Amino acid sequence: MKRTVFVAEDDPALQQLYIYSLENDFDCRVFGDGESLMDALPSGAPDLIILDVMLPGADGFELLSRIKSEKETSQIPVIMVSVKGDEISKVRGLNSGADDYLSKPFGVLELVARIRANLRKNSVSGDEKIIYKNVTIDFSKHQVTVGNTPVQTTLKEYNLLALLCENADKVLKRETIFEEVWGDGFIGETRTLDIHIKELRKKLAEAGSEAVIKTIRGVGYMLA
Repeated sequence: MKRTVFVAEDDPALQQLYIYSLENDFDCRVFGDGESLMDALPSGAPDLIILDVMLPGADGFELLSRIKSEKETSQIPVIMVSVKGDEISKVRGLNSGADDYLSKPFGVLELVARIRANLRKNSVSGDEKIIYKNVTIDFSKHQVTVGNTPVQTTLKEYNLLALLCENADKVLKRETIFEEVWGDGFIGETRTLDIHIKELRKKLAEAGSEAVIKTIRGVGYMLA
């Protein structure tokens, strides 16, 4: 079942971008103003909300405040969106309870990566566990087990394995993994990912994992 994403965006071109970018992976509903989005919440809360800062009527900040102040919607992750370089809006949004911030213009890969990362982090869909073969990731306990064997991981290893499990049997590009696990602003050695993969492979193998992290040369990695 696809997770639901609500988007408040009044620019028709960006509305289409959201729809085309997300329709394959998510149930995406786009609203031209904030009030329409708020009116739709009682009939079915989404798994994540994207709010543009500049909207007709109530702006993104006012909507964010209303969403986070209501018990029924306070745990829904919210990504704020504004033009690149608007540091004041970014700080204000994060200080007001936004879970993440996206600057325009943004790429499709970055958009999808941010959504997935926030869904995983907040685990609001009710999916407390991911199970692939004999590997289990328990979000409620922040724990990885292989069969009945607990596997100790660092935070980055945990997030990396969760991403691979969520996309099991699919090839993930190196760029996508960096964006989701390290963030789009990551500056560091490109071998960082390879080192983490090597360590994860070792830990999974020692615990008797039936799942194996495969290298897809020139592209990235996949869990199979």
